[in-house]
Amino acid sequence: MLNQLTPEHDALRATTKRFIAEKVNPFVDQWEADEIFPAHQVFKGMGDLGLLGLDKPVENGGSGLDYSYAAVFAEALADINCGGIPMAIGVQTDMATPALARCGSAELRAEFLAPAISGDMVACLGVSEVGSGSDVASIKTKARKDGDDYIINGGKMWTTNGTQADFCCVLANTSDGASHKNKTLIIVPMKTPGVSVAKKLKKVGMDASDTAQLHFDDVRVPQRYRIGEEGMGFMYQMEQFQIERLWGALNCGAMAQRAIDHTITYTRERQAFGRSILDNQWVHYKLAELQTEVEALRSLAWRGVEMVVKGEDATKLATMAKLKAGRTIREVTDGCLQFWGGMGYVMDSPISRMWRDGRLTSIGGGADEVMLQILCKFMGTFPTGR
Repeated sequence: MLNQLTPEHDALRATTKRFIAEKVNPFVDQWEADEIFPAHQVFKGMGDLGLLGLDKPVENGGSGLDYSYAAVFAEALADINCGGIPMAIGVQTDMATPALARCGSAELRAEFLAPAISGDMVACLGVSEVGSGSDVASIKTKARKDGDDYIINGGKMWTTNGTQADFCCVLANTSDGASHKNKTLIIVPMKTPGVSVAKKLKKVGMDASDTAQLHFDDVRVPQRYRIGEEGMGFMYQMEQFQIERLWGALNCGAMAQRAIDHTITYTRERQAFGRSILDNQWVHYKLAELQTEVEALRSLAWRGVEMVVKGEDATKLATMAKLKAGRTIREVTDGCLQFWGGMGYVMDSPISRMWRDGRLTSIGGGADEVMLQILCKFMGTFPTGR
């Protein structure tokens, strides 16, 4: 797929990188210190450039392009000098809105998708809960019918953009049936009475991205805010995960490449024992090994992109890419940090930030162990009866 990218893809990459250089990177250090960034401001700027709806419907303000353009955008976001802001943008484009774009009614898309694409609304995704992280089937949040409305009670955890979002795409149980058939995705405006941010979570990394714990206490929303069919929410969310995991693999591959590039520059310039650090065979051999791992990750991710563009089920490839991404970014950033010596262990060095931020990849969007479980099911090796 990579050799099929066009001048239009190149122009998109250049536009994204120019916006990052002018409107994001000059402020990243302050936003990291503040542990939040102005999502509405950044998203509006990106929306004005048409960057938030590349593969979304034209009738809702999107560009109607194939997924390869969204993939290029995901990679280009790694130019941002932290991991939290790209992740927040990815939630807006590839995690909280794909099901809305694909299955939402025309009315629902006009009310929520269109302003998400223009950058006038910030979206978040409400799936994980305190007792239900990667085990999506075990969520407890409930939505019961009352007339033409749903009344939602429960809570969500690890919600990226949660303190700033205008709406949340919430997965809730709408019946007492089988756990894979009793869930529904519902759009919940964050200013609805009963919605509260219980707390803003302090994390090991991804500092500029706000992460919230949400509570829903008798939250009343109209049933027309349901995405698609009732009871199909689990399946819709699994489809959203496919795109989320590919996004993570693409962005991580590009971040890992930046880690290597930064490290080559640093070790070439830093002198020890009368020569540059890079002149040591162990260093340049190790960087070559890491470069090979990054290329393998990118190849796997772009095979998945090609399947999505063709309309094929990319679940297996997306799962492999997500697993490979989490392990590759950990290996690359840790290996590179070692060559920075003491500078690698200070908070404000670029490699230490990548090291901290990249660690989330093996946890968020489904932990490595869940990816392995999914792959074992594809291989027919997962224990029967489970």
